[in-house]
Amino acid sequence: MAGRATPARSRPRPAARARFAVVASRFNEPIVKKLVDGALGAFVAGGVAAGMVDVHWVPGAFELPLAAQHLVRTRRYAGVACLGVVIKGETPHFDYVAGEAAAGIRQVALASGVPVTFGVITALSEAQAWARAGGAVGNRGAEAAEAALEMAHFVRAR
Repeated sequence: MAGRATPARSRPRPAARARFAVVASRFNEPIVKKLVDGALGAFVAGGVAAGMVDVHWVPGAFELPLAAQHLVRTRRYAGVACLGVVIKGETPHFDYVAGEAAAGIRQVALASGVPVTFGVITALSEAQAWARAGGAVGNRGAEAAEAALEMAHFVRAR
């Protein structure tokens, strides 16, 4: 039925030969490494063959859209998961970086037709970021990879 969530165990699995990419921000790297681990685990759990996920590192969250755009233009990837961490400080810098990263990632996905997912944690504190990188609140990297898998299947099926 339309509008109902599909349970994770019944989601279609991608072809084992589908290739995916992860673009990860080095800013707040210890936390982002947890996101990358979560994404890689989700790709494997989703049926992506070993060695079919490439990880690319960029300086910060602001650079994620450009890297994703470059990768989708290669036509090698069924989907790209963008991962990063932006923690609010005392200036409005947080708002600009987080907003532009989100808008840029969306723009790349819409312009290319390739699933490019948003796995960027936007947190008010480092503790909140850790909680979203495999702590009590889950792993946003795994969620971004799962979304890339599901959307890649959606795009291929249509």
